[in-house]
Amino acid sequence: MSNARKVRAYTNIALIKYWGKRDDALILPTSSSLSLTLDAFYTETAVSFDASCEKDTFYLNDKIQDEAATLKVSRFLNLFRETAGLKTPATIRSTNYVPTAAGLASSASGMAALAGAANLATGLNLSPQELSIFARQGSGSATRSVYGGFVEWQKGTSSADSYAVKVDDADWDIGMVVVVVNKKQKELSSREGMKQTVTTSPFYSGWVESTAVDLVNIKKAIRDQDFEQVGEITESNGMKMHGTMLGANPPISYWEPDSVVAMQLVRQLRKQGIPCYFTMDAGPNVKVLCRLSDSQKIKTAFLNYFNEEQLIISGPGSDLKEVSL
Repeated sequence: MSNARKVRAYTNIALIKYWGKRDDALILPTSSSLSLTLDAFYTETAVSFDASCEKDTFYLNDKIQDEAATLKVSRFLNLFRETAGLKTPATIRSTNYVPTAAGLASSASGMAALAGAANLATGLNLSPQELSIFARQGSGSATRSVYGGFVEWQKGTSSADSYAVKVDDADWDIGMVVVVVNKKQKELSSREGMKQTVTTSPFYSGWVESTAVDLVNIKKAIRDQDFEQVGEITESNGMKMHGTMLGANPPISYWEPDSVVAMQLVRQLRKQGIPCYFTMDAGPNVKVLCRLSDSQKIKTAFLNYFNEEQLIISGPGSDLKEVSL
C-alpha cells in the first residue's frame, strides 16, 4: 500500500468561540472565531487506499469502529475521492492523544489529521487554504487545526471563502494549563447543544453581535502582544457563550462543581498578581490561558485541589505535518 500517508494535527482551543451554524450541511458558522493551537494534544492518522478492500475500515486507538463512526469518516473521505476521481476503499488508522468527546477539541485534531492524510494519499496536494475548507466540512473547528499559533476561522459568505488563516505564531510566552475535570464522553454533543442554543436561546442574537466586536479587539491585542487584554476578551467571550446556553430551552450547562472551583482559583491567582484567564468549551474542562513562564506556578496552585494527571501544561502547537508511518 504505497500510497499510505500519515499526518499529525494538533488540537485548538477557541478564545473567540464558534457556537452556531448558518448551514448544517456545509458547516458554515454564524460568526468568525479565533483559537490557539496546543502542542500537548494531537491526533495522528494514516490513510491508505487499497483496491483489494471491499469497504472503508476505520480503526481508532487500535480498535475497529462501528458502522456509524465509519460512515462519518467515509463521507468525509468522499470529498477527497470525488475531487481526485477515486472510488477506492480506504483503511484509516487514527490515534487520539486527546480524550474523545470530552470538550478537549478531539474532533478538531481528528478531522484535520484525516484531511491532511487523505490529501497526501490521494495525491491532491491541496494548499493549506483549500485543506482548511475541506477540514471544515468534517468538523468546524478542524478548519483551524490546519495551522499552529493563533488562528482565525473567517466565516465567509459561502463554502469557498469560509476557511482559517494564521494570525500570529504565538511565540511570545503564551501557554495554557488544561484542567481535566472529567474526561468521559459528554451526554449532550456540541452539535446538539449548538443547535438547541441557536433555535431556542433569546440571548443568541446578542452573542453573534458582540462576538464580532470581540474578534476585532482580540486581534488588535494579539498584534500588540497585550496578554492581559487577550485574556480578558477570552474569558468574557467564553462566559457569554455559556450564557447563551443557559438561555436555551431546556437550559444547557456543561459545568460540573469542579469547573466552578477551577474558575474561582483563576480569579484568586489574578488577585495574587499572576495574569491568567479561563475559558471553557462544550464540556466541563477548564482551560487556563497564561504566560507559559507562569504555567508551572499555576499548576502548583491547582495541585491543592486537583490531581497531577488532571493538569496538563501546553505551549502553542504547530501547523499539521506529515509523520513517518
